[in-house]
Amino acid sequence: MLRGFYTAASGMIAQQRQQEALSNNIANANTPGYKADQTALKSFPELLIKQVGEMDIPTKHGHKLPVQKSIGSLNTGVYVQETIPNYVQGDLRETGVSTDLALVNGTLPEETGNLFFTVQNESGEERYTRNGNFTVDGQGYLVTKQGYYVLDQQGNQIQTNGMEFTVTQDGFLQTEGQTIPLGIAYTENANTFVKEGNGLYQGQADPVPAGTSFKIEQGFLERSNVDSLQSMTQMMEAYRMFETNQRVLKAYDESMGKAVSEIGRIG
Repeated sequence: MLRGFYTAASGMIAQQRQQEALSNNIANANTPGYKADQTALKSFPELLIKQVGEMDIPTKHGHKLPVQKSIGSLNTGVYVQETIPNYVQGDLRETGVSTDLALVNGTLPEETGNLFFTVQNESGEERYTRNGNFTVDGQGYLVTKQGYYVLDQQGNQIQTNGMEFTVTQDGFLQTEGQTIPLGIAYTENANTFVKEGNGLYQGQADPVPAGTSFKIEQGFLERSNVDSLQSMTQMMEAYRMFETNQRVLKAYDESMGKAVSEIGRIG
C-alpha cells in the first residue's frame, strides 16, 4: 500500500511543476520574443513483480524446487524530466518604433536551428535573445529595455548617436554614413540553450552559416508564441490530474488509518 502513496505523490508533484510552467507561459504571453516552455513527463523505471515459491517433487526424500511466477509490472510514478522551450517563430506586430526589430527566420540549415540577436549582459558576457524591443540609452548606444548592450558582428557595442537610423532587411544598421552589421548568431540546436530570464539565453552560438536566409523587420516586434487558450486548457487538465492524485492519496490514507485502528482493536 505504501507504493500507492509514492505513486500518487509523484503524480501531484509532476502536475504542480507542469502548472508552474504553464503559469509562466501565460504571464509572458505579451512579452516580445518569448518562447513557450513545454514540459516532458516521464515515468520512473518499471519494476517486474514475481511470486517466489517452491514446488514439491514427489521423490523419496521430498525435494523442493524453487519456482518463480511472473505477476506483472509495477510503475513507480511519474516526474517532469525536463522543460523544453518551443522555438517556433512568433507572429509579427507592427509598432512603428524605429528601435523595434523583429528577426524573421528564413531558410535554416538544420530543422532545430535558430537565429538570435547577440547582446551583452551586466557581467560583460555574450547572451542571446529573440526580443527585439530595443531602445537607445543616454550615451547613444543601442540597448535592450533592461539596459543590455546590443552587439554587432564583431562583438562590439553599437553606437547610433540617436534614434535616427535604419536597419536593412539583411541585418545592417545604417547611421551617419556608417554601416554596422548586427550580431546575428546561429545555433544548429537551440534546445542546448538555457534560459536566464529577461529574455536572455546562454549557450554556444556561431556566425550565420552560408545558405541561411533571414530578414530584419524594423518597426516590428516578434510576438510571444504562447497560445493562451491552449495554455489555459492545459492548466485545467493539470489541475484535474492533481485533484485525481489527491483523491487517490486521501483514499490510501483513510485505508491505512482504518487498518491501523482495526488492528489496534483486535489486539
